[in-house]
Amino acid sequence: MREEEILQRAFAMPLTSPSYPPGPYRFVNREYLIITYRTDPVKLRAVVPEPLDIDIREALVKYEFIRMPDSNGFGDYTESGQVIPVSFRGRKGSYTHCMFLDDEGPIAGGRELWGFPKKLAQPTLRTEVDTLVGTLDYGPIRVATGTMGYKHRQANLSQVGASLAAPNFLLKIIPHVDGTPRICELVEYHLEDVTIRGAWTGPAALHLSPHALAPVADLPVLEVVSAIHILADLTLGLGMVAHDYLQQPSRRLVTAREMSLAG
Repeated sequence: MREEEILQRAFAMPLTSPSYPPGPYRFVNREYLIITYRTDPVKLRAVVPEPLDIDIREALVKYEFIRMPDSNGFGDYTESGQVIPVSFRGRKGSYTHCMFLDDEGPIAGGRELWGFPKKLAQPTLRTEVDTLVGTLDYGPIRVATGTMGYKHRQANLSQVGASLAAPNFLLKIIPHVDGTPRICELVEYHLEDVTIRGAWTGPAALHLSPHALAPVADLPVLEVVSAIHILADLTLGLGMVAHDYLQQPSRRLVTAREMSLAG
């Protein structure tokens, strides 16, 4: 295989049988159960990377269960994890802290393209009689259970649309062959061409269990604030680099801060 051909085909690994195709990545009938809760502000600050900021007074986390039955290139899968409301240089958005899903393609694509913090697990989202139920199992261990009353009240669609249009941030890390970071960036991406099919609120509960490799309970549930159930079609837009941690100014800043703390 000639070098020119390698470069033409080098959008994903493995070269001769990529784990996912090139985009765009369109999702139809994407279903969310999002339970917003208040957590320990000290623990929250410890997991959100600078230069992102959080509102310590609120200390909110959004626990998400997402069904994706029809997605271009990725197929049919389910996802679950924690998203944290943040601000970046005055703009409000969300930082994806962790995600667990059951499909190899979007795990590889999510990590390689955007920097999504995805790991393999067994999430579910389904309706049980009058209750929307989300679960997350890591191996044989149940680590998250979320429940919400099914379609109790219509949500404000303009507010839902605004929340889906807000910027999203990820910490993308790709190591060099010697194990040092080759890429360490804050990535910004947006959801595009969003069509909201419906959105509802209702009473909700969330239970998180400790697990060494799926540590969702490290951000404990102190109080459930709200819950929302969303059905939407959307395109997952590609990202842009919002902040490069490996640039020399960032290194000087870290060094100065470390020297200050040491003194």
